[in-house]
Amino acid sequence: MDSYTSFENGMQLNEYQRLRLDKVKKFRDLGIDPYPPRFLQRTHSVAEVLQNFEALQKDDHADPPVQGVLVGVSGRLMLKRDKKVVFGDLIEDGNRIQIYLKDAHLEAGEQSLLLFKDSVDLGDIIGVVGKPFITKTGDKTIEVHQWNILSKAINQPPDKHAGLQDTEQRYRQRYVDLISNPEVRDVFVKRSRIISAMRSYLDRQGFLEVETPTLQPLYGGASARPFVTHHNALDQNFYMRIADELYLKRLVSGGFGKVYEICKDFRNEGIDVRHNPEFTMMECYAAYWDYNDVMKLVEEMFAYIAQEVLGTLKVQTRGYEVDFTPPYRRLQLRQAIIDYTGLDYEQYPEQEDLYREVKKLGVDVAPDTVWPKLVDETLKTFVIPKLIQPTFLYDYPEKLSPLAKKKPGVAGTVERFQPFIAGLECGNAFTELNDPVDQRERFLDQKRNQDAGDDEAMQMDLDFINALMYGMPPTGGLGVGIDRLCMLLLDQASIRDVILFPQMRNL
Repeated sequence: MDSYTSFENGMQLNEYQRLRLDKVKKFRDLGIDPYPPRFLQRTHSVAEVLQNFEALQKDDHADPPVQGVLVGVSGRLMLKRDKKVVFGDLIEDGNRIQIYLKDAHLEAGEQSLLLFKDSVDLGDIIGVVGKPFITKTGDKTIEVHQWNILSKAINQPPDKHAGLQDTEQRYRQRYVDLISNPEVRDVFVKRSRIISAMRSYLDRQGFLEVETPTLQPLYGGASARPFVTHHNALDQNFYMRIADELYLKRLVSGGFGKVYEICKDFRNEGIDVRHNPEFTMMECYAAYWDYNDVMKLVEEMFAYIAQEVLGTLKVQTRGYEVDFTPPYRRLQLRQAIIDYTGLDYEQYPEQEDLYREVKKLGVDVAPDTVWPKLVDETLKTFVIPKLIQPTFLYDYPEKLSPLAKKKPGVAGTVERFQPFIAGLECGNAFTELNDPVDQRERFLDQKRNQDAGDDEAMQMDLDFINALMYGMPPTGGLGVGIDRLCMLLLDQASIRDVILFPQMRNL
C-alpha cells in the first residue's frame, strides 16, 4: 500500500478530499512539488503591494520607463472565477488582492493556464509573479506571468458567502474559523493590541514586568480549585497557578517597588460564557499605594487602552454604549446590596441567618454555603447585572477578602474594590494585607471554610507569611482579567470568542 492510499484510508477522506489528493499526485507526476520549502520569487507582502500600488504600476528605473514593476506575492486563493481567463482573490495576513491569469501573459502560456484551472482549488496557497494594474472596475490586480503551488489544500474551505457558522466547530477548529470569517481574525488582532497597550501603559508608569512560577507547591492568591500534577524527579505534587499574587507580593517584600505580570492562570472550575479553565490575567503591585491609587490607575489604563485600540472612549458592547472616560462611579458594596435588594448583610453575621434571608430573595444556594459565598452570590444575582457604566464597588466584607487590608475604623471591612462594566466583573484590587499575624489568622479562617465544605478556600502558605515577616510596605494591588476586558472592548458575548483555542470536551 502506497502512502497516498494509506493516507486516504487512515483519514477516511470524503469524495472532495479524494479529488484534491488526486491533484497532489498529479502535481508530483508533473515533477512539481505541491509543498515546496520556499517561494524564492516573493518580493512583497500583499499589504506592501496594496500600500505602494501606485508606485508599483510603473518602473521608473527602466530605460525607457515601462508600465508595471514585477512583484512576487503569495497567499491563499479564496475566490476563483474560471472563464477564458481566470480571476481570483489572494489573501495573505488578512489582506486581499485580485489576480488575473491569461495565457498570453503567462510564461508557459496555455499549458500553465489549463493546469491552474484544473488543479488549483479554493484554499490552496500559491505564489504569483506579475505586474500590478487596475481593472476597468477599479480593482487593484496583479497580471500574473508565473504562478507556483506552495501548499495544496486537501480540505476545501467553507462556503465563501456563509463562512463557518457552526459554533462548536469554530472553537474546535479555530484555523478554519480564521480562514472563513475575517471578522474573527480582527478580534484576535485587536486582542493582541489590547495586551500591547496595557503593557505600554504599565511600562510608562514605571512598573517592571516579571515572571513567576506556573507550577507552584501551594496554590493561592484567589478562591478557586486548582489543577494538580505530579513532578516525577521531585516526587511531589505541584499545582498549576490559580493566581500569581503571592509571588508578586514576595517581590515587593524583596524590594521591587512596582511589578506586574501578564500570564496564564488555571482554575479547575466550570466552563460558561464568562469562565474558561485557562485564562489570561494581568496583576500589578505598587509599594506605598492604596486601593484609591489603584482605582485611578484602572480608570486611566482602561481609557488609554480603549483609545489606543479602538480610537474612542465610547464603546458599543453587550447591547449598551459604555463610556470609558474617567472618573468612574464609586459605590460601597454593602450599600449597593442594600439599594438593589434591601438586605443588609451586616445584620446577619451568622451563616444560618444570612442563608435564610438570601433564600427569601431567591438566590440559588445550598444550605451549607459559607457566609462569604452567600454575600458573593447575592452580589452576582442582583447587583452586578445592573452595573452598566464603569463602576467601582468598594469596601468588601473581611470574610470575603482574605488578602486585603482592614479598613481603619470599620470593623469587618477591608479595602478592596472591583471594577464592573456592562454587567461584567473585569478585575479585583486591594490595599494589600501586610501584617503577618493578621495574614495567618485569615489563612486559618480559610481553613475553617475549607473544613465547612468550601473547596475553593485558600491554603495556608507559611513561606508567604515568612516573606511578610521581613516587612512588606503598604501596597496597592490589582488583577485584571484580560479575556473579560477583551469581551467588553470587542463586544463579544462569550469568553471563548476571545480565546484562540478554548478548552473543549473530547469528541
